[in-house]
Amino acid sequence: MSIPSLPCLRILPIEKIILHEDHDNQRTLPLVEKLRAQGIIRNPPIVMPLNDDSGRYMVLDGANRVTALQELEFPHIVAQVAEPHDRYVHLQTWNHVTWGMKTKSLLAALKKIKGLELVKINPRKSLEAPKYKPVQLRLPDGSLYMLKEAPSELDAHIHTLNQIVDTYKKKASLDRTSQTLIEPFTKIYPTLTALIIFPGFKIKTVLKLASQNITLPTGITRFTVSPRALHLNYPLHELSSGKPLEYKQRYLDSWIEERVKKKGARYYAESTFLFDE
Repeated sequence: MSIPSLPCLRILPIEKIILHEDHDNQRTLPLVEKLRAQGIIRNPPIVMPLNDDSGRYMVLDGANRVTALQELEFPHIVAQVAEPHDRYVHLQTWNHVTWGMKTKSLLAALKKIKGLELVKINPRKSLEAPKYKPVQLRLPDGSLYMLKEAPSELDAHIHTLNQIVDTYKKKASLDRTSQTLIEPFTKIYPTLTALIIFPGFKIKTVLKLASQNITLPTGITRFTVSPRALHLNYPLHELSSGKPLEYKQRYLDSWIEERVKKKGARYYAESTFLFDE
């Protein structure tokens, strides 16, 4: 099978890689041990240049992998680089389905957030458009709430979003979903708490926030990039060595070229399910 242009894979200083959303420590620590045991980085993170003359890159996907390698004090990382103007880069929003926390406890915690008002709404009526699209809360009993914020600047809005997620992320189990209706989850989770529906963001807004070191809550952004480099299985010892970045980039380029020559790389044009993740 002929292979089109390969994804852009680069060796980058890990100190130049920043996160745009909070990472999950519960997933990072086991990943550190997994990397040590396997000695490879299976799927390279995806990053995007900030274009603010700082030489920094924002993580689109792979925050826990980046954090794990930072914990291991690696000087460099291998990453797939995507450009902001790439028409095959898209940003969608994850919503959170939560369970294992009493709904009353969640509502009580949300009511304590300064500048936030819980407004019970009729889903059949149109809403007055606020400055920022509000977070919505769907409960197992069918109730729908709008989490209405006091007028604020963007950084204050992001701070409020983080406070909302903080009310449940350590007290309840959560999973990410693209669903906006709670009914499909009522049979799956006997202790269902709520479905939290988040507003969308533009890529340029997320880049701006990251450049100012303002992070979004964990697990609410979903970047998709095509084509995606998967199952690279790059040896970690090539990243941990003290050799200069330029040498490591040349080695990576020759390593990939050799894999292609030996038909060790394959391009899938169709949508694909992987069952060995």
